[in-house]
Amino acid sequence: MAGFNKMGVILLAASLGCMFLQLCSATRYYDFVLKETNFTRLCSTKSILTVNGSFPGPTIKVHKGETIYVNVHNQGLYGVTIHWHGVKQPRNPWSDGPENITQCPIQPGSSFTYEVVFSNEEGTLWWHAHSDWTRATVHGAIVILPAAGTKYPFAAPHAQHPIILGSWFKSDVMEVINSALATGADPNISDAFTINGQPGDLYSCSKASTYRLKVDYGKTYMLRIINAIMNEEQFFAIANHTLTVVTQDAAYIKPITTSYIMITPGQTMDVLVTANQPRSHYYMASSAYADGIVPFNNSTTTAILQYRGNYSTPSTIPLPSLPIYNDTTAADSFTALLKSLASKAHPISVPTKITTRIYMTIAINERICPNASCAGPDNNAIAASLNNISFETPSIDILQAYYGGINGVFEGNFPSNPPHFYNFTGDYDNSTIYPTFGAKVKFIKYGEGVEIVFQGTNLIAPENHPMHLHGFSFYVIGTGYGNFNATESPKTYNLVDPPEVNTVGVPKNGWTTIRFLADNPGMFICSVSMSMVYALSFGKTFQLGNGHCDHSEKWKHNKVEASPTTCPYASLLQVLDLLLISYPK
Repeated sequence: MAGFNKMGVILLAASLGCMFLQLCSATRYYDFVLKETNFTRLCSTKSILTVNGSFPGPTIKVHKGETIYVNVHNQGLYGVTIHWHGVKQPRNPWSDGPENITQCPIQPGSSFTYEVVFSNEEGTLWWHAHSDWTRATVHGAIVILPAAGTKYPFAAPHAQHPIILGSWFKSDVMEVINSALATGADPNISDAFTINGQPGDLYSCSKASTYRLKVDYGKTYMLRIINAIMNEEQFFAIANHTLTVVTQDAAYIKPITTSYIMITPGQTMDVLVTANQPRSHYYMASSAYADGIVPFNNSTTTAILQYRGNYSTPSTIPLPSLPIYNDTTAADSFTALLKSLASKAHPISVPTKITTRIYMTIAINERICPNASCAGPDNNAIAASLNNISFETPSIDILQAYYGGINGVFEGNFPSNPPHFYNFTGDYDNSTIYPTFGAKVKFIKYGEGVEIVFQGTNLIAPENHPMHLHGFSFYVIGTGYGNFNATESPKTYNLVDPPEVNTVGVPKNGWTTIRFLADNPGMFICSVSMSMVYALSFGKTFQLGNGHCDHSEKWKHNKVEASPTTCPYASLLQVLDLLLISYPK
């Protein structure tokens, strides 16, 4: 199932020096107006929810360590929240944004001001709606430049351009997901992919509006690539041009020279491209990588790299040679190259003392429907789970309940292991198909080294699962196929220069191990970053919670400022396919 909204990672201590930087650096203010706007794509016009009338939405530009304030005015039709994907928000979970987790939806006709605290992120991140499927049209880039007085660990590019890969649905996206929830079946796939909001030449009625990136011969450009697509991993390339990948998820990596990239929903990559080919037009293109059996969009979106100068416009524009949709070897070959820069100026710190270990299965499940009345497998509804627990959304946001001492909203018993062990990537029996439902938390002491093994399963529809952690970045120290082996698998770990990310793809019928330091007090979720799974896991309770939350100032401005001695615990909250991390008051 594709679809989850991916989220951040844990990795920031609120040191005195960091606090000083936040106080003394510039503060920027933004106004976001959520409103319905008409757009024409694929020969038809429809109304979509936008920020400030644009698709994609506006780009936020900051320097490393700055704090910004974004006032969101909701003039739309339904409640919405905004998430700052990959921004760690040290000691500031109140502005993280996931609906019914850290806040209630911003209701139509009301406003909410987010304080977005940047820390050690440097590169490209993004913001997006975190309510239902509004993310499809409500999203934009976050550009984080080096702090004043510092520079890139490579030659500065001539210019920089966000390249946002997106999804376009001819139908209203809310109708798409509401229909799926009503029937229990998969949501309809998108009708097109887009590059910076445009489908490109290969789709009907799209040639005139294809996005064009104009370049000067001999210059080097930074493309800040964001996969904002709802469900599909993507291959991306530019015809006849070499790509040099220099960051992933706002952290520097050892430069990779390649003809293509594979990027998971929610991930970002900064790519250098030198305009060194004969002056002409060249397609940049993106298409799906899909290794599962669920329906997916198998079309290709294009944009044009257009050289400035005097030359004849080519009658045929060359297309890049992208891997085919199910080329797992191509996907794995690229991701194996990703390693942290790990330099003196950009060091890493992989936890080696692990005191909390979690083994977490990821599964597509069934929710039993009365009288076999649904359109999913076995006439049931599709669900999704972590350690066989699927989320039921509460009527009060969990962060408010936690800090307000409101009982009955979540339970503190999320398991460190699945309820029973079996051949996760092989055969299974009916006892594993049907999950339990609830919102569960696992408490972790502040400052502990955490290792999580994400284990894919063969249930219902095995596929790659992108996982995203809010409030932190984590190190991907190992990955492989089959069942994780506690004796043999750790022998393959990379503890020297593993990539530091906020989103990772767990391979189909495989496993991925991550590590992070639990040093950011707050409540943050970990989610499967595929919107299809994310929505369907809510089952019939998907729309509960609107109108029941308190948006009073005491919740809006509360901060988790306690020191580790008075804030000794963190917690992991399992929410649907979401894992929530929080630290007590």
